[in-house]
Amino acid sequence: MNPLRCAVLLVALLSFTICTLTSSEEFPLRTALPPEIVPFIGTLYATCRMNPNTQLAPGMPKVYGQVLFKQTGPEGELRVTFRLHGLPTSDSQSRAIHIHQYGDLSEGCTSTGGHFNPSGINHPHHPGDFGNFVPRNGKIRQSVDSDATLFGGWSVLGRAVVIHEREDDLGLGGDAGSLLHGNAGNRVACCVIGMSSPKQWNKFHN
Repeated sequence: MNPLRCAVLLVALLSFTICTLTSSEEFPLRTALPPEIVPFIGTLYATCRMNPNTQLAPGMPKVYGQVLFKQTGPEGELRVTFRLHGLPTSDSQSRAIHIHQYGDLSEGCTSTGGHFNPSGINHPHHPGDFGNFVPRNGKIRQSVDSDATLFGGWSVLGRAVVIHEREDDLGLGGDAGSLLHGNAGNRVACCVIGMSSPKQWNKFHN
């Protein structure tokens, strides 16, 4: 894309955002803009470097890798890519992945709190309830669209991504835990979501 066209698109995006900021009453904080929106031409990127839980129980898999995020504008859909490895190659146990409230790893994945749930609704409708992923040869290589956002007061920046030992029952388990966290079991690995340049995203998507 030539520089002139980029400049025109950026001006249009910023004009739209200013109008949104002045007219939105229901969710005013969700449309606040970080300064990176200018050099990234309206798109925000984030990354989360996955590591095993420091309080991992014996025999549990040690999962490493990255979770990558991309979103164009506050109203754009958030695209999330998982590039994870270290899961058992001998089974196809489905694993739940969620965004949790805190980016606090001081007590391993335990200190990340519960699911990020700013509107106080039941699981599996929290922003960042990604669902279940079936590893292939010990790896998860998948991209999904998410209702979460990198923008405003409900931004998931600074929060954590957690991989669980079991499958998420998607709120159908018939008990309180099902509606809270999907009965997905112990926390195998986690990471903190941080804003990034487009470098890592482009590395895996070009």
